[in-house]
Amino acid sequence: MDARFPKIAEQLLLIERELRVQGWWDEVAPSAEALSSVEPFSVDTLDFEQWLQWIFLPRMKMILEQDLPLPNASGIQEMAEMVFAARNVQGKDRYLQVLLKEFDLLITASR
Repeated sequence: MDARFPKIAEQLLLIERELRVQGWWDEVAPSAEALSSVEPFSVDTLDFEQWLQWIFLPRMKMILEQDLPLPNASGIQEMAEMVFAARNVQGKDRYLQVLLKEFDLLITASR
């Protein structure tokens, strides 16, 4: 097991918690068609928060549970910064961006 797995698992829980706290957690999944987008971050079919909830978090959970190799790089916080800059979320995204940046750093940390 990669030594980063426990810290990454904790970070994923913090990301989920922040999505819930901000009211950005959906109870109903998007359509199968929306979830099958081939675009980066599913920008053509999902909001960024939906992508985090329905694509990113489940994939990362699967990687950890099945002891699969972690990605070599992550730039999720950069995408979050672009997405939230285009919206008027009145700073509600700040802590989520901190959490995503910490995730990115964990991914790029040496094993």
